Amino acid sequence: MITFRRRKRRRVPALNTTATADISFMLLVFFLVTTSIDSDKGLNRTLPAIPDENTEQTMDVSEKNVLRITIDDRDSLCCEGESVSPQQLQERIVTFMATAEVEKHVLSIQANSKTSYDAYFAMQNAIVAAYRRLRSDYARQRYGIPLEQCTPEQRDSVMAHYPQRISEREPEQVTAP
Repeated sequence: MITFRRRKRRRVPALNTTATADISFMLLVFFLVTTSIDSDKGLNRTLPAIPDENTEQTMDVSEKNVLRITIDDRDSLCCEGESVSPQQLQERIVTFMATAEVEKHVLSIQANSKTSYDAYFAMQNAIVAAYRRLRSDYARQRYGIPLEQCTPEQRDSVMAHYPQRISEREPEQVTAP
């Protein structure tokens, strides 16, 4: 006669998970505290000092030394009334600076309040790129080295030669035609 033996079922030991929630929470807090979130977009601008109420600040600028840039509610970028791309705007600024009186030039920007941030940022980026190019070319011409390698005194001289003069305001009504 054949007898079969029954195997004994082995019990799997239970895991103690009481500390798991605490450890998970501590790891979550650790990663939130140590993680840095970088913002890739932004405009690095130094605002002018607040003018004294008693003094009126005016600057006489010839029409030939003003470059008008507009951006409407449909993100259409125009320079002196002509539709341009941000790359074309950069070239127009460089050309303008070559013909304008450098010490008395003004970039007049008129942006609609409904302009998207991306379009406005692209316009500002083109302006910054144009100034960077002009300043770098001037540093190479004057000192024989790129602007990044100039001493602080040389860099200040280059910045003084090509100062950023931007007049910005929201127009009464800049809309797409």
